[in-house]
Amino acid sequence: MTLVEQSFTVGPITVDLMAKAISNGMSRRSKRMSEQEAYDIAFHVLNFFGYSRYVIDNMLEPEDRDAFYMLEDLGILDTEREETTLFDGREWRIHYWLIRPENVRRLAYNNDIKTEDVVSSESLIYDGLPDDVWKMKL
Repeated sequence: MTLVEQSFTVGPITVDLMAKAISNGMSRRSKRMSEQEAYDIAFHVLNFFGYSRYVIDNMLEPEDRDAFYMLEDLGILDTEREETTLFDGREWRIHYWLIRPENVRRLAYNNDIKTEDVVSSESLIYDGLPDDVWKMKL
């Protein structure tokens, strides 16, 4: 594992690191967010996690959940669910929010990448098409 790869996987997710990731992630989506707003969101969200990597969804208020969905769109958070059977036979689902530390670090450390420089995996399909496909036939 290279030093750069290690920097994506070790160490705690700090409020400053999360704020930088949020700010960089929003700017890639052509949306602007002040550093203070990004810091406030990072501080608020990380307070739910504490020293854990996951949070149970039931403890969130609707406004909090909106922030979590925004971070899910940026790839910073992810969701999982677990099903268990209760003593009376009913099924119970537990929904979790998880921090994706590798994505937080990638967004935070790659702040010099511009939106137009980011290539999505979906767009790579066009690289393999022959030139005659692009000619318009009427």
